[in-house]
Amino acid sequence: MRILHTSDWHLGKYLEDYSRLEEQEKFIDDLVNIVEEKDIDLIIIAGDIYDNSNPPAKAEKLFYRGIKRLSNNGERIVLVIGGNHDNPDRLISSKPLATEQGIILLGTPKNTVEVGSVGNYEILDSGEGYVEIKIKDENIVILTLPYPSEQRLNEIFHKGKDEEEIQKEYSEKVGEILSELSKKFREDTINICTSHIFVLGGESTDSERPIQIGGGLTVNGEKLPLNAQYIALGHLHKSQKVKGNNNAYYSGSPIQYSKSECNHKKYVYVVDIKPKEEPNIELVELNIYKPIEVWKCNGVEEAIIKCEENKDRELWVYLEIKTDKIITQSELKEIKSIKPDILTITPIIKATEIEEELESLEEKSIAELFKNFYLEKRSVEPSEEFMTVFSEIVLEEGE
Repeated sequence: MRILHTSDWHLGKYLEDYSRLEEQEKFIDDLVNIVEEKDIDLIIIAGDIYDNSNPPAKAEKLFYRGIKRLSNNGERIVLVIGGNHDNPDRLISSKPLATEQGIILLGTPKNTVEVGSVGNYEILDSGEGYVEIKIKDENIVILTLPYPSEQRLNEIFHKGKDEEEIQKEYSEKVGEILSELSKKFREDTINICTSHIFVLGGESTDSERPIQIGGGLTVNGEKLPLNAQYIALGHLHKSQKVKGNNNAYYSGSPIQYSKSECNHKKYVYVVDIKPKEEPNIELVELNIYKPIEVWKCNGVEEAIIKCEENKDRELWVYLEIKTDKIITQSELKEIKSIKPDILTITPIIKATEIEEELESLEEKSIAELFKNFYLEKRSVEPSEEFMTVFSEIVLEEGE
């Protein structure tokens, strides 16, 4: 069986007030081609389908059209779980129609799948947190844990506890759930797991919304089911293997969503898998449709030249300009007219005479500073008697 793992589409996301829908449409077009070229049987989308719980209509339309194309009228199974950005009720609202197309939508850990036909295939068994599907000549057991918030687990972890205690209790709870569910695995089935969680030690970026303020709701990689042949995770935007579990992977987001991702390549995972065997895992690199770049220029003139050289390239730009003066409105207008997709222009003030003067001030005593101040204001130096009185006052204040 061939499985494709993707996650964190964040449909409807903006970057500094600019929509990313056009890039997201291109990604889905490419994903459909990859699925066809790689002869994929099952597609797993591991959460954060949308960027927020109330996505725009265009984002929802793109999602529904996209998963319908991926399923190819029930020829492939598409399994979707909710992430921390998703509204679970909204995500599964089209469930009756989706099932006919071979699409399984699960918003919370409590959601279940009905036994029976799904697209052109058959669900043999299911319950809270698992589903067994017959796809062609093979059976697959999938453990499913959509974003497990405290509310969805009916647990309170944070009350009166420090971060270490919260992390330990939450990790233990998730581990218990997955350990119990993993009893559904059999030797004659393909055994995998999917969840939307933050595994301890994972490398994050600026574009993930924290699962818990302070980072308490994280899971130790050792708590993931060790008997799963592959674990498809969502939440972190950088493709990576999980520490503490050799079979767990984050696919990462398909698009660069923040400045911190500007040098990241983007991937989906293709997993070739059979019962009782180690999977063959392939990283398939995605196109970067409109990369994010940070330009550092020495002066406005250099920035204008840089814009001219790159005016025909499709990219998002954060522009930093080193300068010793204020950038004028006309200069800003000229830069933006050449390269309209510059997101921000940040002046980086160079070391100036003022800074040098401040540094020299730090080296002077209070008496010297006062003497200079007196001279500047009165055009004469203070008398020795006056300075003696000043020094005595300073000493008294210091005591």
